[in-house]
Amino acid sequence: MSDVVALSLDDARRLTLRAQGFIGAEARKGGVPAMLRRVGGVQLDTISVLARSHELVAYARLGAIPRARIERAYWPATRPQTFEYWAHAACLLPIEEWPYYGFRRRWYRNRGMRWHQVSEQACQQVRAQLAAEGPLTATQLGGAKGGGPWWDWSEVKVAAEWLLDIGELVCVRREGWRRVYDLPERVLPPELLAAEPSDAECVSHLVGVATRALGAATHNDLVDYHRLQSVLSAQPSRNGYLDDAARAAGLVPVTFPGPRSPVPGWADPAALAAGEQAGRERHRVTLLSPFDSLVWDRKRTRRLFGFEHSLEAYVPKAKRIHGYFVMPLLAGGRLVGRVDPAREGRTLVARKLTLDRPSAAEPMARALREAASWVGCDYVELEQVEPETSRDRLRIALKSA
Repeated sequence: MSDVVALSLDDARRLTLRAQGFIGAEARKGGVPAMLRRVGGVQLDTISVLARSHELVAYARLGAIPRARIERAYWPATRPQTFEYWAHAACLLPIEEWPYYGFRRRWYRNRGMRWHQVSEQACQQVRAQLAAEGPLTATQLGGAKGGGPWWDWSEVKVAAEWLLDIGELVCVRREGWRRVYDLPERVLPPELLAAEPSDAECVSHLVGVATRALGAATHNDLVDYHRLQSVLSAQPSRNGYLDDAARAAGLVPVTFPGPRSPVPGWADPAALAAGEQAGRERHRVTLLSPFDSLVWDRKRTRRLFGFEHSLEAYVPKAKRIHGYFVMPLLAGGRLVGRVDPAREGRTLVARKLTLDRPSAAEPMARALREAASWVGCDYVELEQVEPETSRDRLRIALKSA
């Protein structure tokens, strides 16, 4: 087709970096709320090394803004701006996206259970207590733990999570990293509660969100970004359904280079136009959370950046290759190294640091210094460095960073 835009890997990479907020001054406008809407969702995780992942995602794009400001932007004390739900994983999402996760809430309800049957009596207890007492944590509802191993949730916690899954509860804020459950009718605007888009409308909207967040995306990219497998499993043609959704979202058909033939996909027309008009723009030099949406998809990361990325936090220590909380280094629009950081007092310790090329020493030093300052560390200490021949260059670069 003559109207299909053929993208090179360089084109696709620049589109993604600009869409994700790593290129250009425009990316910093609007602060954290604009950043969240740009990427479509920020993954939440319990691991905290330098900071929690949702803080690192904002830092990577916006620079060393105070962590307390990031938290206030995600969970303001006044009108809710976000809610938590299952997107790529457990994610923080813009509040206006609530209706478009109706397809998933319906899927959970039709399945009828979480990993085991949920007690209706416990569900009734949770609903009644929230209605009577207002928003509550699982502890305030009666306890999060079931008395067994650390993963053993209490019946009331399972009930609360199930009601969250099906949309009878919502979480729009946290207290001490604990979810605060509330009734949707108490905190969501009436127009969002009343909206009931069909599954097809939900998918079309989320395909548009994902494509704008990535600049351009293959079918696999679109499925992975919001984990659309459940709604697509019932379709006779997965890619045909996605194509219909993309056309309804006003996207532009494109192709990407493939190993044997071009790979079809879709692009955000605004991103294509911005790419054509852009001159020389400054690239962000930063460390990325392993849960950052730029590197969510390992296959996409390998395809666009030629970079192998995986989370090793849940891998036995003896089998880890790069470390516990491996943070990729983004510099000059490329992923050129990685580091497993830790904090010891006022020292940021690079427990294992790997450079893919010698010239990555200077941007790595700059990124380490900035990250250290952001989390209140005065010093950077190098432990294991690969290749070892880069250690002296790194030390010199750290002194001048």
